[in-house]
Amino acid sequence: MIRISRRDTLRLLGMAAITPASAQTAAPLKLKGRIKQSCVRGILGKMPIDEFCRTLQSLGIVGIDLVGQNDWPAIKDHGLSATMVPGAGTIKDGLNNSIKRDQWMDDFRRNIPAAAKFGWKRVIAMAGDRTGISDADGMTNCADVLKEAVKIAADHNVTICMELLNSKVNHPGYMCDKTAWGVELCKRVASPNFKLLYDIYHMQIMEGDIIRTINDNIQFIDHFHTAGNPGRKDLDEDQELFYPAIMRTVAKLTEEKKFKGYVAHEFSPKKGVESLRNAVRLCDV
Repeated sequence: MIRISRRDTLRLLGMAAITPASAQTAAPLKLKGRIKQSCVRGILGKMPIDEFCRTLQSLGIVGIDLVGQNDWPAIKDHGLSATMVPGAGTIKDGLNNSIKRDQWMDDFRRNIPAAAKFGWKRVIAMAGDRTGISDADGMTNCADVLKEAVKIAADHNVTICMELLNSKVNHPGYMCDKTAWGVELCKRVASPNFKLLYDIYHMQIMEGDIIRTINDNIQFIDHFHTAGNPGRKDLDEDQELFYPAIMRTVAKLTEEKKFKGYVAHEFSPKKGVESLRNAVRLCDV
């Protein structure tokens, strides 16, 4: 008979108490793994980082998006990856603002080496709002910064990813709101260390034609975000995107070595861990 001390008993009970109920009762998912799945840090609210990491591991999720440096040591300790971390710019005030060019470069000089030190491969950049800046001038301003920033990224084997967002519903005025604009920026920067974060939810709102667009522009895409439309909720039958077909496209491009990045879930789950579990299953094609 194996005897368990009172201290060990209390420790085990404490571990059970901090583990989400869904993770305690549900068996770990067994995935095909054709797609590397990640999710944003805030998808389950303010769950403590260690609990969050354990929950993701039980779901077969291998990385965490949009996560700050304070959480990086715990992520690495749990064997996960930070799949998208801070680079430069914000949604409202981004790289199209030439007045802040020096600030953006300082951000890249600080954030790219910091990411590389932990082994993280992607930093995010935002174009910013138009605020009187024409799309042509904004592209010129973004390209000017990025042509310098990619030299730093190349030295550290990091890719800068600019996110495509919708300006129709969630982010009025955001400049990088069409795939064609983002692709043209990639062509001007002309570096494998600058690509796009293609947010499926946002681009469904702006232009649709998701699968064709992904296939035609995959050389410029290094990361995906998911969410159901409308509402940015679960990937379920109440929204219009058919994620199995989209994910089969991504899986095929991955196997053809045309895509090496992650699919990160960025939605507001109706049922917490259960919703995230369902999304992982749905995208494991």
